[in-house]
Amino acid sequence: MREVDLILTLTGGLTAALVLGLITHQLRLSPIVGYLLAGVVVGPATPGFQADRAIAEQFAEIGVILLMFGVGLHFHFQELLAVRRVAIPGALVQSGVATLMGTIAGRMLGWEWTTAALFGGAVAVASTVVLVRVLSDHNDIHTRAGHIAIGWLVVEDLLTVVALVMLPALAGGEAATPAGIAGAVLVAAAKMAGLVVTTVVIGGRCVPWIMERVAATQSRELFTLAVLVLALGIAVGLARVCGASMALGAFLAGMVVGRSEFGMRAASDALPMRDAFAVLFFVSVGMLFDPIAAIRSPGAIAAGLAIVLVAKPVAALVIVLGLGYPRRVALPVAAALAQIGEFSFILASLGGRLGVMPADAVNALVATAIVSITLNPLLYRSIGAVEQWLARRLPVTAASGEETPTAAPEPSRRAIVVGYGPIGQTVTELLLDNGIEPTVIELNLDTVRRLAVFDVRALYGDASRPDVLVDAGVTRASYLVLTSGAGTLDQEIIRRAKELNPRIHVLARTQYIHQLSKLHHAGAEDAFAAEGEVALAFTVRILERLGATAEQIDRERQRVEIMFREG
Repeated sequence: MREVDLILTLTGGLTAALVLGLITHQLRLSPIVGYLLAGVVVGPATPGFQADRAIAEQFAEIGVILLMFGVGLHFHFQELLAVRRVAIPGALVQSGVATLMGTIAGRMLGWEWTTAALFGGAVAVASTVVLVRVLSDHNDIHTRAGHIAIGWLVVEDLLTVVALVMLPALAGGEAATPAGIAGAVLVAAAKMAGLVVTTVVIGGRCVPWIMERVAATQSRELFTLAVLVLALGIAVGLARVCGASMALGAFLAGMVVGRSEFGMRAASDALPMRDAFAVLFFVSVGMLFDPIAAIRSPGAIAAGLAIVLVAKPVAALVIVLGLGYPRRVALPVAAALAQIGEFSFILASLGGRLGVMPADAVNALVATAIVSITLNPLLYRSIGAVEQWLARRLPVTAASGEETPTAAPEPSRRAIVVGYGPIGQTVTELLLDNGIEPTVIELNLDTVRRLAVFDVRALYGDASRPDVLVDAGVTRASYLVLTSGAGTLDQEIIRRAKELNPRIHVLARTQYIHQLSKLHHAGAEDAFAAEGEVALAFTVRILERLGATAEQIDRERQRVEIMFREG
């Protein structure tokens, strides 16, 4: 019976998430809204099919581990340091303001101090998933506002990781007095520092050693399995042996793998199932929402929405403007942060297991997330109108710190070369000789290391994965060169690249003439067939030996090229 419940819960939850996710996507809303609504549909608060909450929560636990592992994979101190002047103080101040306001609101609603503080912390942290999606939809990830917003989220994520470590100590009975709280926090901080040092130092040696030997097998299945074993194994191991949260263990495991040469491939190849379990995590959170209870306690929901949609963006706007940035940078940062998501639920889930997050607080949090995630894309879309309105009423002079608009610089000449065989090597050298900056994507680790010695940027990963293309800079590149002639795989790479950057010019190679039309249909501007080029070379040589003129040879070359291009 238990097996039946497991299959029904998995199938019913994913089906509802798929249907409602598609609907919300068509409405140009975040699919996360659909996943949360799917949880409401299959949850106990609505009639019809009811999923098993206990089983859903077990799936959700795996989702949390993989989400935190993914955060660790993509966490880079360099990105944070690049915007540290605004991201660090901004995130600290805004999080402090939101947490304080949430705590005060919780106390006014009659909650205990721990519950109120946890509610404040949960509404203070924005969703990385939602933020990146909104920035991507508006091509703002690689703008200054996008860099600041992402750096801001990195700081918030780190603060949440710290909160996950401190919460069990604060919720324990031994921490009832101020002295007990201080002692528990110090012990937890020392434990966290020890875990970080141990995981980074020891794991930094062992994990790359393991990954290199698995990668040497050239088996994608074994590589995927190795990454999942590391993510789950380190998370569970630290939880069992050291008493740390599995979320922290997964974050540290992701940091270790991300610092190695295998970080990008791990993120692209080994974590597709992370998305499936993350969906189940959001579904399990939606199952906690009770519409009837929400009607009975509108005050908590109103407080959460006021903090997330008004207080947080206003605080961010004031901070960014106060640090000397122009309105066209401050407004996108403020709008992008006006939502909450996965980390809020992770905090709430831990609080629920510790008995410090009652159902009405969780209910308010879920309702706040659904509304804020729904409205956030609309809010971000209105930035242009808001900026124009402000410009008419608050004209800005150069002395006020607003930057004078300048002509957009000429786009950098960048190219992405997929594959570094003889053709890829020749193309890369020619690009360098002509002042075009290439980035090579290659699945041979030794090749990637060799290119790094010569200061050529190279990534170890699969170019058919969007994460790899984004990290290679596809959104800023002018050219994409596919040198391997991989057929169907190349068509998928072209489609993914065109989705991320419709203006990129694609040049692709294939072995056979009949595949040229498929490459063009996928989006390649120029496609070349090896057998066609050989046939063309034969034709030219025959004409030369027959004494044809240069004009005749050019005319026949053009005719053959057209014939081959048409397949």
